[in-house]
Amino acid sequence: MTQSDFAAVVEALRGHDTFVVVTHENPDGDALGSMLGATLGLRALGKDVVMYLSGELPLPGEYGFLALDDVRRDIPDDIGERLVLAVDCANERRLGPEAELLERAKLVVDVDHHHDNTRFGTVNLVVADASSTAEIVRDILGGLDVALTPAIAEALYVGLVTDTGRFQYSNTTPKSLRLAAELVEAGADVHTIFRAVYETVQFAKLKLLARALENARLYDGGKLVVAHLDRDDFANAGAEEPFSEGIIDYLRAAEGAELVALIREPPTPGGPKRRISLRSSTGAIDVSAIARLSGGGGHRQAAGFSSEGTVEEISEFVHRAFVDATGEGDAAARS
Repeated sequence: MTQSDFAAVVEALRGHDTFVVVTHENPDGDALGSMLGATLGLRALGKDVVMYLSGELPLPGEYGFLALDDVRRDIPDDIGERLVLAVDCANERRLGPEAELLERAKLVVDVDHHHDNTRFGTVNLVVADASSTAEIVRDILGGLDVALTPAIAEALYVGLVTDTGRFQYSNTTPKSLRLAAELVEAGADVHTIFRAVYETVQFAKLKLLARALENARLYDGGKLVVAHLDRDDFANAGAEEPFSEGIIDYLRAAEGAELVALIREPPTPGGPKRRISLRSSTGAIDVSAIARLSGGGGHRQAAGFSSEGTVEEISEFVHRAFVDATGEGDAAARS
């Protein structure tokens, strides 16, 4: 983060009165926590703020305790008078297909921590070494002299704890741990958040996890794990697409796994035929580089892309990329 980038974002937010705060489709904890934390902070300054999310999919159930009931699925009529604040979104495509959101906005501010962010904003603040976008939002709120309330602290803690894998991933830093302490001091209820996010799992999601594990294949002695969920899997489990959030983290725990992929077919028609999530268990493989080969992106250890290919075609693509990245591997897979 450069001081000029940071100052430009603070100045832009301070100098405008009406906003639309947005994040990427199929949002995770950091996306939702950053969106809500930024919204509450701006509202504390007396700003008129609308939260917007593209698509019609429900939010993941584990984040239902957050104050997200007023998230809109339609673009405000006065978008031309509002500043769009995009958080935790590496490129404009992930904001959804509604081009007018960015085209008609008065100004676009892009705040993110993905190293391959395309800098699609009028003003951009991309901090690649930040643990989460929530961490950056906290810095911005500090620059705006917004005091942390329990509600803001709770939202930002959700973003922080989920993107660091409960402070176990390699992006956990001294700063992120100090931020966690600050948020707890400000009123974030760690136990309530933990119970809601990690120990209140819909049974349909557990059934979906079972299907993903059953469909998993091991390549190259288990160094690569590829699982898939098709539309029937979602239907038989009684699950919607957001229920697949977090399933890949179970797969990455497989002994010896270096790269993990989860291929899922959205249960509702429209949009890409399949969405693929990638995780690097050891950090030795840059999965964002693999995702970019198919128009996606993300972090070095967590990335994703969409594809119109079959499960077999996507699996082979990921396997070839794994072999290219490691210089080892064989052509055969085993169940």
